[in-house]
Amino acid sequence: MKTVYNIIEVANVHAGDFEYLKELVKEFAQVKGAEAIKFQPFKYDKIAIEDFPWYDVYKKLFLNETQWKEIIKTASAHLDVWIDTFDEYSLSIIAQNLDKVEGLKFQSSILFNKKLLSQCNDIDLSEKRIMLNISGIEESQIQTIINDFTKNLKPKEIILQVGFQGYPTEAVDNGLNKIRYLQKKFGNRIAFADHVDSETFDSKMLPVLAVLQGAEFIEKHVKLQGKPEYDHYSSLDLAGYNEYLSMLDHYTQLLHQPFINEKERHYLTSTIQIPTLNKSAGIGVTLSLGSDFEYKRTAQHGLRTNELQKLLENFYILASNKKAGEAIRSEDLKKANIAVVIACRLKSSRLPKKALLKIGDLSSVEFCIKSALKFKNINHTILATSDVEEDAELENYLFSPQVVFHRGHPLDVIQRYLDIADKLRIDVIVRVTADMPYISDDILQPILESHFREGADYTKAKAAAIGTNLEVINVEALRRVKKYFPKADYSEYMTYYFTNNPEEFKLNEIDLPASLIRNYRLTLDYPEDLALFNMIQAHLNESKLDTTLSNVFAFLDSHPDAAAMNSNMEVKYLTDTTLIDILKANTTISKK
Repeated sequence: MKTVYNIIEVANVHAGDFEYLKELVKEFAQVKGAEAIKFQPFKYDKIAIEDFPWYDVYKKLFLNETQWKEIIKTASAHLDVWIDTFDEYSLSIIAQNLDKVEGLKFQSSILFNKKLLSQCNDIDLSEKRIMLNISGIEESQIQTIINDFTKNLKPKEIILQVGFQGYPTEAVDNGLNKIRYLQKKFGNRIAFADHVDSETFDSKMLPVLAVLQGAEFIEKHVKLQGKPEYDHYSSLDLAGYNEYLSMLDHYTQLLHQPFINEKERHYLTSTIQIPTLNKSAGIGVTLSLGSDFEYKRTAQHGLRTNELQKLLENFYILASNKKAGEAIRSEDLKKANIAVVIACRLKSSRLPKKALLKIGDLSSVEFCIKSALKFKNINHTILATSDVEEDAELENYLFSPQVVFHRGHPLDVIQRYLDIADKLRIDVIVRVTADMPYISDDILQPILESHFREGADYTKAKAAAIGTNLEVINVEALRRVKKYFPKADYSEYMTYYFTNNPEEFKLNEIDLPASLIRNYRLTLDYPEDLALFNMIQAHLNESKLDTTLSNVFAFLDSHPDAAAMNSNMEVKYLTDTTLIDILKANTTISKK
């Protein structure tokens, strides 16, 4: 926590009266909240020429070296001592009392005294702080001045000060407007010296405002009670100085409060709008903060928006049935059990037993499984086939013991999925078919994240290379499909049960980054596909490259002849108009 460094400015209030000065030091030496005291030792014939109007006053103000030695010794027992440096005499006082001097201040009127700056080199000031008052100095000159003092004196710190003495000095002239700018522009800590009429409220408030603006050093003129001959205009007596310190403490405490205080926290808790469901939702549903909630004040205890958002972003779903108007509590949610389910059979007519054909050293189904096992945020990887005897052989091609082998309905793929989902209590399925060897986590993660963010039933990418797009489906949504289509005769084409029923299911399509989109064909259905995949794999092996989608794309981008090998192969569900019409008729929910 930054603290304010208060400097008691004695100036010339003593009027050359040594006893007055000793009494002033005694009275202010132990003021709680003051850290330093500053004196102005100078000699009349060193600071001015006899023709100067104030020359005789300067003679009157003069104190000798012995007197300054006593004063500095007394003051340094309680406070840091600073010396205003005007002339050679100031430097001699500093040199004689160097071990008791914390810092030197240079008024703006002294900053261009090259001789004085040069004479400073005779004193080791490397452990001292230097304060430069820059009142009246052009902005363009400040950095040069800082550089000169840094180079010549090598102090441990240079502080910039704003504020100057005038009669009268108006509040508007004190330089409050410069504090933040100087901090940002030069990076130095800032001091503030005000010289307004001590009888005004501003004399105590202006330094407080300076601290609130960022000043860390406050120089304040003081006096003994009464009206001394010199420098009384802006000087506070002990009572006034303590009043200033009290105000400073009160207002600076406001700067050092916790970011959120307890009353503020209570205010928000008692008034914040809590997300409440805008419609009933059941177990297994993913929720969207944008479309599934209303935001109103309520007496219900529920998760706030940010709390709910954090859970949804971490793949949480409803774990209990909720009614419209209800808030969501943490116990109403659970982490989704997410599974990759790879559908596979050996009945392919165009490319018999294609799942067992080799791509490099692996069967194509193992190649697909290997790619799927790289997916993040997945709890299970499942190879789901039929209970037809021909497909039993697939159990020998699981690639890894962590893969679950499941056999189910030969034609109703949705039922096959639901059976394993019930067994393993799966909530969300990533749908894959075994003819997709180059599936990639780079594509899955944005789809998966968007699925939960949007509270979707079904999510896929808008565009992707054939054989690389993935579908994320809620098991709860699959159950609703079965409610409308108990037999689900065309569930091999599962996608259409969702895309043909946008009024029933919350569909979500995302844009992938351009780097993940190509027009290539990366699905296995024809001999040409197999030949291309083996060519790709041979290249990756020879080049000692990992089998990643980016490396596959890089090869095809640079080998257009290879990419053309299977580019004209028919994608039946996209081109066969008869099949498309049949699917439309048999997967669309009847409104009757």
